[in-house]
Amino acid sequence: MSHKIALNFEDGVTRFIDAKIGETVADAAYRQGINIPLDCRDGACGACKCFAEAGQYDLGEDYIEDALSEAEAEQGYVLTCQMRAESDCVIRVPASSQLCKTQQASFEAAISAVRQLSDSTIALSIKGEALNQLAFLPGQYVNLKVPGSEQTRAYSFSSLPKDGEVSFLIRNVPGGLMSSFLTNLAKAGDSISLAGPLGSFYLRDIKRPLLLLAGGTGLAPFTAMLEKIAAEGSAHPLHLIYGVTHDHDLVELDKLEAFAARIPGFSFSACVASPESSYPHKGYVTQHIEPKHLNDGEVDIYLCGPPPMVEAVSGYIREQGIAPANFYYEKFAASA
Repeated sequence: MSHKIALNFEDGVTRFIDAKIGETVADAAYRQGINIPLDCRDGACGACKCFAEAGQYDLGEDYIEDALSEAEAEQGYVLTCQMRAESDCVIRVPASSQLCKTQQASFEAAISAVRQLSDSTIALSIKGEALNQLAFLPGQYVNLKVPGSEQTRAYSFSSLPKDGEVSFLIRNVPGGLMSSFLTNLAKAGDSISLAGPLGSFYLRDIKRPLLLLAGGTGLAPFTAMLEKIAAEGSAHPLHLIYGVTHDHDLVELDKLEAFAARIPGFSFSACVASPESSYPHKGYVTQHIEPKHLNDGEVDIYLCGPPPMVEAVSGYIREQGIAPANFYYEKFAASA
């Protein structure tokens, strides 16, 4: 038996390793070719200090106060030369993947489906034997290589891996390299390569109510997060606000309805910014954030959308005089 450990490096690269029962995280990483910075291996120097964002573990007892103080341990800091995982864990490593002599993983797959959900949104699914080894944290992204070119585009997973298949929501950008390929050339069976996972935008342990804010295809990471929450449950309420520009940009509402039926305490609303919209809820996402969603600051906010939306939401939160417990966000911009 072993536990899966996600190592998040400061350059955005994430690598997953398996730690055997009783094996220290540092030893497990080294066994799998990743050198977490350390000097002594005895809990005396503190060089391998990292932050455990999720999971259960044994800190060990053979380290000294100078290497890891009691206050640091209470906050979630660990010494990987002493830490032994007791469940799957997520660890933030204060070093680059290059320094630790690792790099993002690469995979080969094939297109299994391309669906035009609307004029502005394409759903892409890829599948392959290699993807059975793919692991990522819900919310993260990969770089997909555009077939027929050497260029890549970054897309968040919109689903968790299942039977070697994963999916993405892709904005249909007129003249865009990936958009043009998907709308004009792509067919089932076409080869495609990906590298990752990457990114610090991912679902953490749920310790308080969540407010999820999605703009356009920024909905993608949230559907992956909701898959995980549906499987594992949550003791806290969650509310998603999904905003788009035009009526035809609204997609995957049936999927959100299904999540609302499966996840106790989950609710969602959608809004359309265009004044010509016939949708019942108009305006921007900020116009649909209610005081109860902010819970006097005892809330974790996740936000994914284009830069103007991220900046508008950030400004709105400040104007309300609310300091959320945690505010995680990811900006994205289309590549022509």
